[in-house]
Amino acid sequence: MIATDPTSTTTSQLPQAAADTPTESGMNNEVRTRPVANKATDSSAANLDDPSFYTHRELSQLQFNIRVLEQALDDSTPLLERLKFLLIFSSNLDEFFEIRVAGLKEQIAFAREKRDADGLSPTEALAQISLIAHEQIARQYQILNEVLLPSLEKEKIRFIRRRHWTAKIKTWVRRYFKEEIEPILSPIGLDPTHPFPLLVNKSLNFIVELDGTDAFGRDSGLAIIPAPRSLPRIIKIPDEIVEDGVNYVFLSSMIHAHANDLFHGMQVKGCYQFRLTRNADLSLDPEEVDDLARALRGELVQRRFGDAVRLEVVNSCPTHLVDYLVRQFNLTQQELYLVDGPVNLTRLFSVTGLKSHPHLQFPPFTPGLPKPLLSKITNIFQLISRQDLLLYHPFESFTPVVDMLRQAAKDPNVLAIKQTLYRTGANSEIVDALVEAARNGKEVTAVIEIRARFDEESNLALAARLQAAGAVVIYGVIGFKTHAKMMLILRREGSELVRYAHLGTGNYHAGNARLYTDYSLLTSDDALCEDVAKLFGQLIGMGKILRMKKLLHAPFTLRKTLLDLIARETNNALQNKPSRIIIKVNSLTDARMIKALYKASQAGVPIDLIVRGMCCLRPGIPGVSSTITVRSVIGRFLEHSRVYYFLNAEADEQIYLSSADWMERNLDRRVETCFPLEGKRLINRVKKELETYLADNIRAWVQNSDGSYTAISPTGTQLIRNSQQSLLEKLTSVAK
Repeated sequence: MIATDPTSTTTSQLPQAAADTPTESGMNNEVRTRPVANKATDSSAANLDDPSFYTHRELSQLQFNIRVLEQALDDSTPLLERLKFLLIFSSNLDEFFEIRVAGLKEQIAFAREKRDADGLSPTEALAQISLIAHEQIARQYQILNEVLLPSLEKEKIRFIRRRHWTAKIKTWVRRYFKEEIEPILSPIGLDPTHPFPLLVNKSLNFIVELDGTDAFGRDSGLAIIPAPRSLPRIIKIPDEIVEDGVNYVFLSSMIHAHANDLFHGMQVKGCYQFRLTRNADLSLDPEEVDDLARALRGELVQRRFGDAVRLEVVNSCPTHLVDYLVRQFNLTQQELYLVDGPVNLTRLFSVTGLKSHPHLQFPPFTPGLPKPLLSKITNIFQLISRQDLLLYHPFESFTPVVDMLRQAAKDPNVLAIKQTLYRTGANSEIVDALVEAARNGKEVTAVIEIRARFDEESNLALAARLQAAGAVVIYGVIGFKTHAKMMLILRREGSELVRYAHLGTGNYHAGNARLYTDYSLLTSDDALCEDVAKLFGQLIGMGKILRMKKLLHAPFTLRKTLLDLIARETNNALQNKPSRIIIKVNSLTDARMIKALYKASQAGVPIDLIVRGMCCLRPGIPGVSSTITVRSVIGRFLEHSRVYYFLNAEADEQIYLSSADWMERNLDRRVETCFPLEGKRLINRVKKELETYLADNIRAWVQNSDGSYTAISPTGTQLIRNSQQSLLEKLTSVAK
């Protein structure tokens, strides 16, 4: 049996503040019944700079990844989806080391160590990260080997190890190796004229120990076999070889079995897989770049060969070879991870969508559409001119956003289209529509953020494609990533020019829209569309900050307005007026925003935070955050929407949707948008959806005052409440 996460406790051990959930009668009742008299008696004495009030951001990110790994043990989740969660943990950890750990190591290497609000130095943080990561990676392989693989075998999905190969499998493997693998491999013998090769980031490699002397008299005893990325890491055994079920062998098993064939006349004493993770962050100095696209292309080549940050070696590798690899990459034992299985688990993603086993996957669903889009009116501009349309993906379809752009591309009355692009995907319908619009003579302007991490290369390619079609392509603003999600369409209607806009919390990526939760607003509101036009003007041209009527935007007005809104709730609580704050974001790390929330809590403001990933705030601290709860929802879909709710003394509740998390980079170093919802209908709708998340007792984790998390589970006669499933059942139905 797998041990539970040591950071978890039972629900009964939760502090009272973290255990609160909205009443069944709804959020408004919750606002009135939650006590305002929680004001800290010693709040004036609390030093909000105390490091114990904060969690280190990288340690908090690691805790999120552990919550993801926990889903692999959830029996209520289909088996292949549980495997997917385990692989997502592996993929997340790769990026964590490539970016987060690499960043801490850089601070140390360049003597730029600084302590954040939590008080930890980079050296201290790396030591804690190493302890947790070693424990959880070992646990990951234990879950894979002892839980998931045996369960998959019962479902006749097998990964057959060498010791279980039948004679037929061995014959097939030998033929496959000779025909498909051996011709592509390039083993490298190590000697003074063949130094240790420069290995690509996260590539699969083998260190081979040899006995004997080759044709030239060389006897170094060591060789490296890099496995080309073109080779699949798992290979399906043909049904005629093994008739029962779906059966695979690992590429590593094939290479191990036939390593002798690669070194003729020599004896292979051992062959062991390993993988090196490198620093994959890009470093561009804005002051020294005169052509961002050209500079970025140069950096992308170097990303594959950044400084080493982690070494994974199969645990059967002899100690002297492990030590040799550690020295070769100038790493320490702290950065070494011995693993009980394949070193590149993410390649197993190809198995998780097996068409032969639909019962082991989440059931498919058809995204819903709001009632207006089910009418006989096919002109989307006519619909939007009557009322704002709000969509919540993936429960509701992303197609109306694409259709809006497609119609604009063909509509002879549309004169111009402006759009931001951060992540769009390799085969993007959005980009297809923009290309068509440009070819149809529309004035198309695309603000493309080519520095979107790990999408730089694809964004450079789509920029070239749009330019070839005649679109104007802008790479945003040096020093500020353009993370805003907005589209503006200018259309002639009679004697007037009318603007239509799309604003969202997520990227223009159809694939993500099926997996991430995000809001989309389609609007023709004059003031909001004018604000969007002004922001595009700032990005494309030059000029001073323009005054906006409704739109908040970073790095100019967003932080200040949010602090003002929090301060208003604080003052309302101090005056014994109703107050309430609900914030739903991916990450909360900004110390100034955290301090503002602490002050609001000290005044007695009930604050509920729904934070998927990093959260440096600690709830439930007496005299500091006793009225704050923090929960993280981990489910079928990646929670990605950003929503800010302020009660405003019940006089005029306000809800904002945004592209921005509450992080320093989003509020100070990115171009972000934040837009208000208007009208009771939309405000009440999103408020109820927030309430759904706050009531979740099956997919939610609550944070304790020490920064650890506890999985919530229903107790006694309490109804099971799965927020994402509830939204699926509500929003994917036709009648709404």
